[in-house]
Amino acid sequence: MKVIIASGKGGTGKTTVCASLISVWDSPVIAADMDVEAPNLHLYLNPKIEEARKATIEIPIIDKEKCMRCGACVEVCQFNALTLTDDGVLSFPEMCHGCGGCFLACPFGAIISGERELGNVLWGKVNKNTDFIMGELRIGEAMSPPLIREIKKHLENNFKNLKDIIMDAPPGTSCPPINAAIDADVIVLVAEPTPFGLHDLGLAREAFKSLKKPIGVVINRAGSKAHNFPIYEYCNAKKLPVWSEIPFSKEIALACSKGQVLALFSDKYRALFIDLMNKIKNYV
Repeated sequence: MKVIIASGKGGTGKTTVCASLISVWDSPVIAADMDVEAPNLHLYLNPKIEEARKATIEIPIIDKEKCMRCGACVEVCQFNALTLTDDGVLSFPEMCHGCGGCFLACPFGAIISGERELGNVLWGKVNKNTDFIMGELRIGEAMSPPLIREIKKHLENNFKNLKDIIMDAPPGTSCPPINAAIDADVIVLVAEPTPFGLHDLGLAREAFKSLKKPIGVVINRAGSKAHNFPIYEYCNAKKLPVWSEIPFSKEIALACSKGQVLALFSDKYRALFIDLMNKIKNYV
């Protein structure tokens, strides 16, 4: 089973939920931090990083002696990483998404394979039942989806679906979280009972529903008057099950500020996340 914890914006408590869910998961699990631009799941889980490797993406290098300036590669590039000039084809490696279309389109074999560094993939263990993997995007690199795909490739090559995977998604509703969630079995959206929280939950639902995956909601910072807030009406109207509510509490804020896993903070919160785990497994 692949579970992804996502949100319509940053700061909703997504990583807090992810770390706690991993800590109570009752079968071997892989903790995967897909938020490669700002990974922080390791700050909660404190894994022992055992290995790391550089991740790269294939980019085109133009052989000017073979290039006949036909423009076929430029026409096939959806990302404007190639342009035709009076001096031949000019490439912009930082804009290349590594799709490989230009290699296939060139009829003269004038495109040579090169590479651009994306960042690092790191992996290790949290404990005997929990493996850990994360990515760190290279400073200056603009695109995170290729590095997210490198993490998934490592998981596929090394674990072959032998364990459950719980993924901490990048925040928001753009390409990075969609790339992270595309092969998930279930999506857990973390939201807050505020006007901004409702707005971003709506954006997240619209973005993720196209993947046709089960979606449930965790309401974070839920207060005693929160049930009167429209976010619950929205969930009811859109048939989004609310799987858990994390109370608006000073002790939770203090625990999180110290990097403590909420489910390990007290039996009360452990029971809350065990209940969330059971609801996810039963729903799927």
